[in-house]
Amino acid sequence: MSYHVDEKGFYGNFGGAYIPEMLYPNVEELRQNYLKITAEPSFKKEFMSLLVDYVGRPTPLYFAERLSKEYNTKIYLKREDLCHTGAHKVNNTIGQILVAKKLGKTRIIAETGAGQHGVATATVCALMGLECIVYMGEVDIKRQAPNVARMKMLGAEVRPASSGSKTLKDATNEAIRDWINNPENTYYIIGSVVGPHPYPDMVARFQAIISEEIKQQLQEKEGRENPDYVVACVGGGSNAAGAFYHFLDEKDVTIIAVEAAGLGVDSGESAATSALGKIGIIHGSKTLLMQSPDGQITEPYSISAGLDYPGVGPMHAHLFESKRAEFISITDAEAMDWGIKLSKTEGIIPAIESAHAFAILDKKQFKPTDVVVINLSGRGDKDLNTYIDYFKL
Repeated sequence: MSYHVDEKGFYGNFGGAYIPEMLYPNVEELRQNYLKITAEPSFKKEFMSLLVDYVGRPTPLYFAERLSKEYNTKIYLKREDLCHTGAHKVNNTIGQILVAKKLGKTRIIAETGAGQHGVATATVCALMGLECIVYMGEVDIKRQAPNVARMKMLGAEVRPASSGSKTLKDATNEAIRDWINNPENTYYIIGSVVGPHPYPDMVARFQAIISEEIKQQLQEKEGRENPDYVVACVGGGSNAAGAFYHFLDEKDVTIIAVEAAGLGVDSGESAATSALGKIGIIHGSKTLLMQSPDGQITEPYSISAGLDYPGVGPMHAHLFESKRAEFISITDAEAMDWGIKLSKTEGIIPAIESAHAFAILDKKQFKPTDVVVINLSGRGDKDLNTYIDYFKL
């Protein structure tokens, strides 16, 4: 079985491009060109040099000594929190802005939930001198105020989405609407492995640098390329796609995807798509989606803005359905406790999204010889207000 996209843009039963006719030219232009553009030696050279000199790659693979001792196994953290802008998101925005320039686009739009993708998009637009408009739900604008300020400092215009739950799904709807209205000069940088084909595949390829580096770094540290477990949080799922990418066909590597259970999977306040989702179409892609019996999208909930999405990328839907990945749901309370625990145990304050991934250490039994790699997708600066409110710090 293949875990990669096929020529029609599907991962097993999931994927494709379910789009209004008015978007067809934009998406088709991208589909016909993205593999050609990204295969050009000049593109690869510019992409890699920016990842090294601007983003600060490779990011360290850090052996977490105190955690490893406590859980009696070997725990490594892939430090995506040390990327410029504070998360893995910038790997993808650098790749896509280079594609946009090759296609001759002059205006960039994006959607953002936690604000990290918005900041990463605003950053590369500033770097390349391109106009930048970021759509963000009103709820997220409030809870991620520091990231809104960063986007504005970087020269981006932040446009609020005031429909629905006023979060990521609604920001994405607004961005798609903008793209339909401005097809000629506008390029839409999608921040996750979601949306119509070729976005899920393109974003996964740009993020695959994460697992490529893990393999090289484990070879140096452990004398082998493959861990026993690779763990990442999943909302739309770009950090997970990057961390899993080069291990998808390695059957000896157990893949663990960690979702946000919110107040509990059955509480009605959750974002655990694998547990609650049914097949549906969202933002141009067929995937697992939280929906009511009559097919209306239900509002997700998570304390972490980046996991607060009612669907999951088609690659992850396929990994779930095929049982290639194990999906585990973690509550707000478990994730928040791990935010504090990681801070006090390793001196690293994680993004609340990333804190979800660590909570599996309390759910699974690992052997002393196991090598467990956890993707630490982002740092906690953006979430300080949430931590302060939650713990009354």
